[in-house]
Amino acid sequence: MAKRQLNRRQNWRIEKIQGERAARAAKRESSAVEALEGGDLGPEQTGLVIAHFGVQVEVEALDGELAGQVFRCHLRANLPALVTGDQVVWRAGNQGIGVIVAQLPRKTELCRPDSRGQLKPVAANVDMIVIVFAPLPEPHANLIDRYLVAAEHAGIRPLLLLNKFDLIDEQNAPALNALLAVYRTLGYPVLEVSAHHGNGMEQLQKQLDGHISVFVGQSGVGKSSLVNSLLPEVDTRVGPLSELSGQGTHTTTTARLFHFPGGGELIDSPGIREFGLGHVSRADVEAGFIEFNDLIGTCRFRDCKHDREPGCALLKALEEGRVQQQRMNSYRSIIASLPETSY
Repeated sequence: MAKRQLNRRQNWRIEKIQGERAARAAKRESSAVEALEGGDLGPEQTGLVIAHFGVQVEVEALDGELAGQVFRCHLRANLPALVTGDQVVWRAGNQGIGVIVAQLPRKTELCRPDSRGQLKPVAANVDMIVIVFAPLPEPHANLIDRYLVAAEHAGIRPLLLLNKFDLIDEQNAPALNALLAVYRTLGYPVLEVSAHHGNGMEQLQKQLDGHISVFVGQSGVGKSSLVNSLLPEVDTRVGPLSELSGQGTHTTTTARLFHFPGGGELIDSPGIREFGLGHVSRADVEAGFIEFNDLIGTCRFRDCKHDREPGCALLKALEEGRVQQQRMNSYRSIIASLPETSY
């Protein structure tokens, strides 16, 4: 069934209702914070946001007698949007409830625009982004390349992870092998694992140890199964693929941080089918295609759009096989999706 399109008035009404609900929730939260601050609060200390639930967050104490304990915390007014992985200053209250006082500076942040084009942080302080895909749902190079552009823009190391490799068969093997070959040729680290059978999981664990990593990818690629295999005591919920669409169903509804026994952390983020790049510029996109590095700026025309212009260095590299058609298609698709102000 085709997705019903909403008209402008319906969209306005939905946004109005959501805004009113958010305002009421913020008012209740403000009252809760005032009630806590009117009582006895502990001293300021540092903490780590390990999950986000609307107007509240879960914070793990990092120092003092409370170190390692988790508290549900309210947020003071005028704080910026917090995400999983943020380090904060907080104060403990009664009955395991606390108050976030301040956000500490982020080393890195992974962001994407929401449905209204507003930039939304996804995770903070990560140093590796694990781009998860699988034979089913069918992987799309364009989504992988969007994540790679975002990783380059944020200064976060990428790892490409093919899960469910036990589902590779004669029908999908040629396309998958061709897809992986492009990224291996470019020097991106690529792993093939099966969370269900355990194949390759030791190698994945070695890659994750000592890092703060975030899992990203479509719904249904098995991110929750990977978490369960890496951390059996967690037991996150796993959802099936939709029989009608072949797409994944959402099982993770909020990004959550887990600790590895050997050191390092993992953030499991909700699955998405698209990853917008409206917050980056054309130059940022070009920088995200690492094979373009020595080519950008060498075209005959300074304002070359790399489409049909004579003397285009990218088109020449495409003809000579130094740039793959798959990547060129992704580049053009991403550029076409950018707002004109990004040019």
